[in-house]
Amino acid sequence: MQQKLVISEILKEAWKGLKAEFWLLVGLTIGYVLIMMSLGLFIPDMKEGISATAIAIMTLSFVFSVIFSLGYTKNLFQVLDKEEPQFSAYGRQSLKFFNFLIAYILYIIIISIGFALLIIPGFYLALRLQFFAASIIDENTSTIGSLKRSWGITKGQTLSLFLLMLIMIALYIIGILALGIGVFIIIPFIGLMYCYVFRKLTLMV
Repeated sequence: MQQKLVISEILKEAWKGLKAEFWLLVGLTIGYVLIMMSLGLFIPDMKEGISATAIAIMTLSFVFSVIFSLGYTKNLFQVLDKEEPQFSAYGRQSLKFFNFLIAYILYIIIISIGFALLIIPGFYLALRLQFFAASIIDENTSTIGSLKRSWGITKGQTLSLFLLMLIMIALYIIGILALGIGVFIIIPFIGLMYCYVFRKLTLMV
């Protein structure tokens, strides 16, 4: 009989990791939001069309967002490993930018086709393939290899992953309702849940 994910265990381990590096993880989240907001201030008015400046700033924002996400997720894995999160992770993970980008585009295309097929297949594919990013960051897998890895480790876990998705959405809503400030705590907490689940699934295969 296949082992199943235990929701209470996931929440417990994620909370333990958040408490261990609370100020660093929350601080990085706040810093990311402030930088993205600052970049947004430089986007010119596009009522008369998209200018070269607007395209350049939006491209810069996108690249920064991806690199930050890669490095931040690596920091989350380091926290789970009870290691000190390293800022050098952002530089090392940036080398995986195009690998992640291509995998992400393929992921979007696949789930978009699924949503076009009466919606439910889209949710199913999204749940099964969601760990492609974790695989690239934590296991250095290839573009296609990351999608295959996610598909392999999530076999038979769809219902548990669906329940986890609902819990994550509920937590995010609670964070927004807490004057918006709670989001800065919920984001790293959900990130730790994601990373922990990935590690757990790899051990259950």
